[in-house]
Amino acid sequence: MSILIENISKHFGQFQALSPLSLDINEGEMIGLLGPSGSGKTTLLRIIAGLEGADTGRIQFGDRDVTNLHVRDRRVGFVFQNYALFRHMTVADNVAFGLEVLPRKERPSPTEIKKRVMHLLEMVQLEHLANRFPSQLSGGQKQRIALARALATQPEVLLLDEPFGALDAKVRKELRRWLRGLHDELGFTSVFVTHDQEEALELSDRVVVMSNGHIEQIDQPGALYASPNSRFVFDFLGNANVFEGKMENGKWQNQQASIALPNGAEQKDGQLYIRSHEFFVSREPTAQASLPLRVIAINPIGAEVRLELTPIDWQSNDVWEIDLPHKAFDKNCFDKGQTLYVTPKAGYFFAHDAQKPVLLSWEK
Repeated sequence: MSILIENISKHFGQFQALSPLSLDINEGEMIGLLGPSGSGKTTLLRIIAGLEGADTGRIQFGDRDVTNLHVRDRRVGFVFQNYALFRHMTVADNVAFGLEVLPRKERPSPTEIKKRVMHLLEMVQLEHLANRFPSQLSGGQKQRIALARALATQPEVLLLDEPFGALDAKVRKELRRWLRGLHDELGFTSVFVTHDQEEALELSDRVVVMSNGHIEQIDQPGALYASPNSRFVFDFLGNANVFEGKMENGKWQNQQASIALPNGAEQKDGQLYIRSHEFFVSREPTAQASLPLRVIAINPIGAEVRLELTPIDWQSNDVWEIDLPHKAFDKNCFDKGQTLYVTPKAGYFFAHDAQKPVLLSWEK
């Protein structure tokens, strides 16, 4: 089921939660709404569900206008962040609940309800827990039951609000993989809310990045990461170090620090965004850059070692982060308190008079 959202806006009193925005979701697509708290992503999800009314605009499911339809008539499955399972009901009864409260003419027979419930529990691999109560389940099991309950009424659209927010990292990763596989198997259209960039990039067919009630960018995960179109998107996708430079004699200068311009770069003042893995690290400045930093922390993170550094004799309000492979770190034996120099391999430059970045590379 495709979803068309046109010029939707929403106020809560004097606060504008959503500026007029539009979004076209294809049938069978999994869309991630990504943004910080207060960006409007949950409000948009609730308006799609019919749990909130919009001030302006319209929503269409396929060729059906659902703008003024009650939530029960939209055929939407909704998975809440806190699962919202009924504590006094067994797992099977929780899954069956949505079917048992359907109007009599739409309600399946008790035999059909039981059959559908067991099929869903098999699908989420929890049929052996049918007679347990929610208090006897782990967080990951509760989330699967909540999803089975949302799918029981065979909704045309599945909506999920921070579906894995209350789970630990390992369980989140396992459930993300499982949900993506289930989505591909059943082919339903789904929209989920998250503030976790990794979750959005891993799960989504397309990511909608939101800020202050409007859409900043819509793109496939790879394209979004490779080509952020604004400072906000770059900042929110994380792990970027920002060098504020003033143009002097073919270099961006910041007090005692400098970076030589690569070929083809415009000679303008601005900000250079450099991701944490796009650096060479040395004990001396290079012909390309002189960026002295002091190591304040060394943190092994999976396959990499993250150095946290503070600028020396130049201005930056942030702690810089540099990610190195273990082999490169072990070879150089860097220590806390040591002064190092970093040289960018590539970066995105935002001139002060420009809204969009220019991708720059120093590698030949």
